Amino acid sequence: MNLLKKQGFYNSITLYIGTALGFFNLIILFQRVLTAEQIGFFALMSSAITLLYTQIAAIGYSSVITRFFPFFKSDDKKHHGFPTYVFKVTAIGFLIVTAFYVFGKEYILDFKSAAKGSSYFFKYYYLIVPVALFTLWYNLAETFARTTFHNILPSFLREVFLKVLTTVAVLLVYFGWIDYQGFVYWYVGANALILLILLLYLKRLDLLRFKATQPAVKEKSPEILKYGLYSMLAGGSFALIQNIDVILLKVYTTEQNVGYYYTMFAIAMVISLPAKALNTTSYQIIADAWKTDDLQKINKIYKKTSLVQFIIGCLLLIGLIANWQNILVMLKKPEYVNYYSVFVVVAIGFLFDITGGLNGAIISFSKKYKLVMYILVSAAALCAFLNVLFIPKYGMLGAALAYSLTMFALNFTYWAFLTFKYKLQPFNFTYIKVVLMGFLVLTLGIYIPYLNNFFVDVIIRSGLMSLVYVGLIFTFKISPDINEAILQVINKVKTK
Repeated sequence: MNLLKKQGFYNSITLYIGTALGFFNLIILFQRVLTAEQIGFFALMSSAITLLYTQIAAIGYSSVITRFFPFFKSDDKKHHGFPTYVFKVTAIGFLIVTAFYVFGKEYILDFKSAAKGSSYFFKYYYLIVPVALFTLWYNLAETFARTTFHNILPSFLREVFLKVLTTVAVLLVYFGWIDYQGFVYWYVGANALILLILLLYLKRLDLLRFKATQPAVKEKSPEILKYGLYSMLAGGSFALIQNIDVILLKVYTTEQNVGYYYTMFAIAMVISLPAKALNTTSYQIIADAWKTDDLQKINKIYKKTSLVQFIIGCLLLIGLIANWQNILVMLKKPEYVNYYSVFVVVAIGFLFDITGGLNGAIISFSKKYKLVMYILVSAAALCAFLNVLFIPKYGMLGAALAYSLTMFALNFTYWAFLTFKYKLQPFNFTYIKVVLMGFLVLTLGIYIPYLNNFFVDVIIRSGLMSLVYVGLIFTFKISPDINEAILQVINKVKTK
């Protein structure tokens, strides 16, 4: 196993373990130990606000490191002072964003806020700053580690170790050894700890030395800054699409609603996980195909990934819907019974997104890569507008509608451009067949009588649905790739 395959394998394992831990924390532990308001603030602190904060403060320099570090990399580990340059520029970006955040406190807290001083966000407002700082530095250090092919430990620290520390913290709350304030401070400290471990790791390997910035870096500075700003707009817009609903729910409603919505969103996100694994393996193929303008190869990969992701996404969607009663058992809190429609609408949004397949990546690797930034900025503006329009009227359902409509509009735009510009088109009547099969299997799953044991019901209901769904996909030869995979499994079983 070569270095890249080895790192890809370990990073995939780390991602799935981290996802399982995050799911366990949020769906099992948080629901039994923390209130909805406390979960809501955790969502704001750990993801929504912090991600936007760091995206803007970084000025796109995570992408800058990936793009420009190979030009400045040197055997003496000084790298022409490029690490120092990155640190200085991002420090300036962080100070500017922090100044707006700190001095704009009164306006931010008072804007459309009914809770004002009673909210956790008001109480722990300034703790967002160190979390954002530690996250920013960690992202930059991790990117440097990745460009030098040392990304296994950084990935483990972020995806697994931080979540283990979160698990420990919430268990300490459960046993009464710390309160929620202790939990919040623990989380801030956990982010500082993983950053410290990563920096010590980089120091031990002697990967980076902070030396004076050399002329070679200074000469390229305008180009670097321009690329960084472009990356910030693209990355910031995507982060906005993923988090503006949570932030505006806090603005227009309460942290309690944020907690409920964040939980529904996390469960629905399960639909997108297989697509992430499938897409990652296809990016290099697309990039190589563009080098020779092999549109036929690109279209082949585009069609395959889109169809396979749609088939898997539909199975996960109908499985989650049919198991709604079991989801409520896991969540423990009876209030979630009122948010079934929120869950379904968000889940459909994820299905829209994965059905697009590699559409955004195909454009990103083409000569028209800059178009992605304009599309994402427009999508972010649309998402913000829809949230402002819908949340005051429909609350959490409004946020869900805004997200799903944005995902549809974003992927429709990608599809339209690829169709008319390059004649790349993955969709056909097969998708209608999959939808009909999905509805048939969903009907079966819903009308299976509920068995009075959570584990037995999940296994029987999900097992029967999967068996019938996969059987239909195989019998009607919907996807040659899936049929081939099924036949390989059957042949292995026979040989044993």
